[in-house]
Amino acid sequence: MKPIFRAALAAIACACMAQFSGSASAQDAKPKHDEEAQSFVHGAPTDPSEAWTLAAGGRIYDNWWDALDRKKPASGHPSYPADGKGSGPNTWRCKECHGWDYKGRQGEYAKGDHYSGIKGIRGAQGRDPARIMAMLRAPLHGYTQEMIKDDELRRVALFVTKGQHDVDRLKDKKTGNPVGSSARGRALYQTTCAACHGFDGKLLNWGSKDDPAFIGTDSNKFPWEVLHKIRNSHTGIAMINFRALPMEDALAVLAYSRTLPRK
Repeated sequence: MKPIFRAALAAIACACMAQFSGSASAQDAKPKHDEEAQSFVHGAPTDPSEAWTLAAGGRIYDNWWDALDRKKPASGHPSYPADGKGSGPNTWRCKECHGWDYKGRQGEYAKGDHYSGIKGIRGAQGRDPARIMAMLRAPLHGYTQEMIKDDELRRVALFVTKGQHDVDRLKDKKTGNPVGSSARGRALYQTTCAACHGFDGKLLNWGSKDDPAFIGTDSNKFPWEVLHKIRNSHTGIAMINFRALPMEDALAVLAYSRTLPRK
């Protein structure tokens, strides 16, 4: 492999570590990319499509400072509940309160390390984006212009009102696992995702040598997080997403990813 490609893959691996891995060192890693990718990763097209806008909003929901190339908050959110399990800057992330299934205390974050007791955003579907923006600017959320500019805040508001998917409709009723065509996913994965993750999903490891985290690992451990990233891409790196494609294609990629090696 040529040195330039090694460097590019190393940068992508570092970026992936920042969000997927639970280790402190991984969470502190700053996503990196070449200068040529700055516009694609943090900028916006002159004539943004709805698909691009919703995916961009999904990335802000995930981690706004990595999505927008802004300064990370120095401390925890002042409105975060005292009995919540989160701490520090991560409590400023939308997903940390409302979850990857967007259901907050009614969903996967009803207990465990990410419990906050805060309700989800499912009820905000279809609301006026201006109303959502006002809520995000109000003291309870407290997002300032320095953190997220108005045009950027509108993206996340549109994601909330139009970009969510209903996890309950995407689960097998007996197993609770995501549904999807692994055969279709194999074709999609091998012609797109494999460029960065490799055909076996092990080209990027955002874990450690002894405790690896590959796409197969996280697709099985954190399927709804991975689905969110398949649809909206990972924050802070030049990653493709499936937002403009049918939901069935994103689910298919997730289904196939779950068949890949976990170690």
